[in-house]
Amino acid sequence: MAQTPIKIIVVGAGPAGLLLGILLSKQGISVTLIDGADGLDNRPRATHYGPPAVHELHRAGVAEDVLADGFTPNKICWRKLDGTYLTGLDNNVLEDNPDRVACLPLDRLGRILAKHLARQPTAEVKWGHKVTGLGQDDDKAWVEVSTAAGEIKMEADYIVGCDGANSQIRRSLHGDLNFPGKTWEQQIVATNVYYPGFDKHGYEDANFIIDPEHWHMASRITKDGMWRVSYGEKGGFTHDELKARQPMKFEKMLPGNPKPEEYRLANFSPYRVHQRLAERMRVGRFLLAADAAHLCNPFGGLGLTGGIVDVGGLSDCLYGIWSGQAGPEILDIYDTVRRAKYSDMINPISSENLERMTRDADAILEPGKDAFLTLCLQAEKDVEFAKKMALGINELQYDFTQHYKKAE
Repeated sequence: MAQTPIKIIVVGAGPAGLLLGILLSKQGISVTLIDGADGLDNRPRATHYGPPAVHELHRAGVAEDVLADGFTPNKICWRKLDGTYLTGLDNNVLEDNPDRVACLPLDRLGRILAKHLARQPTAEVKWGHKVTGLGQDDDKAWVEVSTAAGEIKMEADYIVGCDGANSQIRRSLHGDLNFPGKTWEQQIVATNVYYPGFDKHGYEDANFIIDPEHWHMASRITKDGMWRVSYGEKGGFTHDELKARQPMKFEKMLPGNPKPEEYRLANFSPYRVHQRLAERMRVGRFLLAADAAHLCNPFGGLGLTGGIVDVGGLSDCLYGIWSGQAGPEILDIYDTVRRAKYSDMINPISSENLERMTRDADAILEPGKDAFLTLCLQAEKDVEFAKKMALGINELQYDFTQHYKKAE
């Protein structure tokens, strides 16, 4: 089928935008990424990539570098506050499955993606380009952009907002305050810490601690021994108050009840938790993906994995249009499918993950109390069932190529 030359602008050069740029440009599609920042975001942020996300990293040709810098976690488990093991899922049941869970801090993924994108002759990145407005007609879309040299207008056939939770593209399309959903009352404090006590006390690579007051997640995130500890706090504390409470929280939560001199705190980042979904992920020639389109709590990695799967699906849709195998209506299917995956799967599962952590650990494994943990107990006795559970997140995937036109 005849190609239809198209130009794509991706707003946001974070990991989602960079990955989309790679997937498109490797097909020969002209793509320009613009970002208001001066360079890559160096915050570690999210760390874990579920099987459907790892699948997309393989498609982009970056998975080998990701695994060389990161690692594949062995086991995820749930514990009481005193460290008592409750149940878990062992990723080793997937053996040599190329799409098993991977771990790498997001800033390091960004550097890998930027390096790969720079090799593509049909891709470019423009830093210091901040979107201030947008528009479209029947033939093209455009963004008004503020640069050091002044205001400019940039045009393309399609423009994709991968510009994060505070997306200017989403705000311009739907309104500044129109992002349906909720903000959780609890605050989350994400920390990165070096503490040998995790290994000393036999912690697995990922540990979810269930407790009404001191619920938290402790997960190994680098090969050199750095761990992510994310914990809940009641709403209302200031940044300084949260910082002052951190030593007390670690002493209460972490195995061995360490004092500050027993660990090295590398990062401290409080934030609010949101559960939100944009009204539409397609408005004419504008599209949304990843955090620009939806947000969820971080426990379980569904936000990051879901965003990467968005990007993979959208790249197939845009390639279908470029190659003449699909019409623009495939973008409506993208909108419908990805929003449904969020509302029907990511939203309820991520909510359950957070709510589970705040419950009474002594009662949670009683029959009928928690269906998911009951399934984990079953999986520990049945390898084939464990494999199915480990790959259950692949329900986030969707094959948009099934909507390509049939060859005559």
